[in-house]
Amino acid sequence: MTADTRLRAITERIARAAASVGRPGDRVTLVAVSKTHAADAIRPLLEAGQRAFGENRVAETAEKWPALREEYPDTRLHLVGQLQSNKADEATALFDAIHSVDRPSLVSALAKAMDRAGRRPDCFVQVNIGGEAQKGGCAIADVPALLAQARGADLPVAGLMCLPPAGVEPAPYFALLAKLAREEGVTGLSMGMSDDFETAVMIGATHARIGSALFGERA
Repeated sequence: MTADTRLRAITERIARAAASVGRPGDRVTLVAVSKTHAADAIRPLLEAGQRAFGENRVAETAEKWPALREEYPDTRLHLVGQLQSNKADEATALFDAIHSVDRPSLVSALAKAMDRAGRRPDCFVQVNIGGEAQKGGCAIADVPALLAQARGADLPVAGLMCLPPAGVEPAPYFALLAKLAREEGVTGLSMGMSDDFETAVMIGATHARIGSALFGERA
């Protein structure tokens, strides 16, 4: 299956899922998660019209994306992996959205980096929605305080992000994230991946992070 065929199929599935609950499909941003994939694998999706891509690592992004962005300057890059505070300056320069803001020290580092750069990427607060010790994200109880800190630091708070526990029904976790977002007055919901994005879209996802369904299994 070609890249444009896979992209069209995923886009149609997003549109159907959105329509089933009365949402316009074009309100959902498909973030093609291109981490570990080389430029040669990414370019066919760019040629097919995809413009939002997700990466996990600052160094990998800095290596492979500058040349691609010269060809496709309207591309938007989303950091979907964990971010170390000492990489805040590089991340601010490279990315248009950061989906993994999860602790006060990172909020402070990003605020300083954005002030220095005069550039303010969208920020999603990552929530550890399943309370899993091995995962990043702030605790549910800490979401109001972290959002307040981010707003006070003039970060552009776009919404919340989560990764539900693996191997269980994700809908309750997506619904909980949507409830938290409503309570805190944010509209963006970064949730849903290759195996569960239709469920996420039906519950209100504004950004779906899809990798293997577009690229195949990661190297």
